[in-house]
Parts: sequence; structure tokens; C-alpha cells
Amino acid sequence: MSSLTPLGIAILGLLIERPMHPYEMFQTFIARSEDRIVKVRPGSLYHTVERLERDGLVRATGTEREGNRPERTTYEITDAGHDRMLERITEMLADWKYEYPEFPLALAEAHNLPRDTVVRLLQKRVLALRGQLELVGRAVDHVEDRHLERKYWLEASYMRVLIEAETTWIEGLVDELKNETIDW
Repeated sequence: MSSLTPLGIAILGLLIERPMHPYEMFQTFIARSEDRIVKVRPGSLYHTVERLERDGLVRATGTEREGNRPERTTYEITDAGHDRMLERITEMLADWKYEYPEFPLALAEAHNLPRDTVVRLLQKRVLALRGQLELVGRAVDHVEDRHLERKYWLEASYMRVLIEAETTWIEGLVDELKNETIDW
């Protein structure tokens, strides 16, 4: 059995709610802004569903056709899929693992650029982070207005804290670079 990827976990999570076809899964991810936490593209989604089916974690429940559209196969989660998803989530929650984001590498090599360039690029990043913070804030407001239980949107509050912390840290670094308290 192959490893259960983040996209695989997200798919199984949707199928716990109800059976769906892959296009509906994709639309649901986008509508819920879950593409912020898992990389999802139609091709990779279809491929992952096929792999989940091959591994016995989902099964086809039927095929339908609407008008001239291609046939759509609907899938449901199996007991094995439910068990494997819970097992993988348990591992992910309990075990810290470094995930190799790109930004720390860029920081490690930033000294190769002129100070003014680094300041300008970091200020641009802060603007992008503020935009993301606004999006996450709207998402949180939206689910709070609908009285959706917090357990369904923990990742949004987590993302908010991470974005706020990164923004604050970068703004401090920009101040240090501007004040030349860091030898460049």
C-alpha cells in the first residue's frame, strides 16, 4: 500500500461526509478554500482517487452521465480508508517533522543580494502575507457567522497565527536591515 498523501487525506475526509465524484471533490475544495492547506489540481486529484481505489481505501459506487458531459464515477470511503486516514492523522498530529519550506532557504541565502533588494522583497512578502491574513480572517468570520463548530476550521485559526507571527518577524527584520543593525 502506498503512503497516504495530504491530498489523499483530504479526499478521504470529504468522502466521510458523503460519496462524491472527483470533479465535485475539486469544486468542494475550492469552495471551502481548502486549496490553502493542500495542493490540489484536477489531474492530481483524479490520480490520487485512482490510487486510493487501487489501495482499497475508496470504492466506486456508480457512474452517471449528465447530458453531453463525460461519465462521472462516484466514490465512497471504505472501512480500510477510514482506518488508514485516522492512523495517518494520528501520526501527523503527534510527530513533529521538518517540512522544508522554501522561505528559510531564501533567508539563508539572502545575504547574496544587496540590502536594499532584500528590504524591498521582504516588504513585498509582508504585503502578500497581509493579503493572506485578510483572506483567512474573512474565512474565519464566515464560519463563525454560520456557527460552524470550531473543530471544522481549526486550520484557519492556526494559519492566522502563523501568518501573523511571520509578518511580525519579517517586519522586525526589515527594521534591522533599514537601521543597518545587521552587518550586510
